[in-house]
Amino acid sequence: MRTLLSILMLLPALAAAGGSNYTVTPGTSQPRGKISEWPVPTPKFARDPAAAPDGRIYIAVMHGDKLARFDPAARSFDEWALPEGTKPHGLVVDEKGTVWMTGNGNGTLLEIPFKQGQPGPMIAHKTPSGGSPHTIIFDGRNALWFTNQSADKVTRFDRVTKKMTEFTARDGPYGLAMDHDGNVWFCQASGQRVGRIDASTGQVTELDLGHGSMPRRIAAASDNTLWVARYGDGKLTHIDAKTAKALKSYDMPAGPRGNPYAVTVDGADKVWVNEIATDTVALFDPATEFRVFVLPTKNEGIRKMIVDAKGRLWYMGSHSGKLGVIE
Repeated sequence: MRTLLSILMLLPALAAAGGSNYTVTPGTSQPRGKISEWPVPTPKFARDPAAAPDGRIYIAVMHGDKLARFDPAARSFDEWALPEGTKPHGLVVDEKGTVWMTGNGNGTLLEIPFKQGQPGPMIAHKTPSGGSPHTIIFDGRNALWFTNQSADKVTRFDRVTKKMTEFTARDGPYGLAMDHDGNVWFCQASGQRVGRIDASTGQVTELDLGHGSMPRRIAAASDNTLWVARYGDGKLTHIDAKTAKALKSYDMPAGPRGNPYAVTVDGADKVWVNEIATDTVALFDPATEFRVFVLPTKNEGIRKMIVDAKGRLWYMGSHSGKLGVIE
């Protein structure tokens, strides 16, 4: 049984921004088909871009133990070293401009405050179960949530109390998102289920997507539904958050071998999802179906995408070492 304090800590947060980021509300995507790419300074498995409130894009350089930042206006990068062995995986920027990164290599949540565009002293918060912290989101109020893949946990970190609360999962929890009621949804990447942590009780339940689905990432839409990229069988699944049931699954353009990976939602609830095996990104509107964009670089290796306030889609090619945007 959880204490009353633990339950109160889970009360619904402000998760209205949607998409895969809960600080910057995504704009409406109206792509003309223009795709631009820039090589990151340290191309050592850079991944998981995140938009900041000031419009700049932050990137975790996993195998280089670095934090990179791209300024779209100046088209230039900054880069800072992280503690050796951090192996940063996911990151998010809160409303204060603080960067929160998961330390996949050393079982930490890294807090990096910024002032006048430069990082202050970094604080590494150790996770109770160690493991390999993974994808991270911000609830828009005071909590960071992240998956811990090898420990089979989903963790809540309170910015005020600095307390971490862990919830037990299985099958390598990976991508996660939050619905309008503050319930947290997460993918079980090596299995066939999407998990849900109830905001008021902390109870974990599961939705079975079928054998071989291997759900990788999940994104929340403004209509209180969620979209799941199914890496294993090449489908995109739409879930009703209120009923916790799948509404419909769609076949991706490249079929079962396209390996859908990253997914995010724009301000008009259109869905962006990439197919990592074919170096393509698709924009899905249920009314018009899929529009496919062929990326300019082969073997991109996109593992995370986000939509910024202007509706532009940003992606990071972990294999190519290139940050890209579709606008």
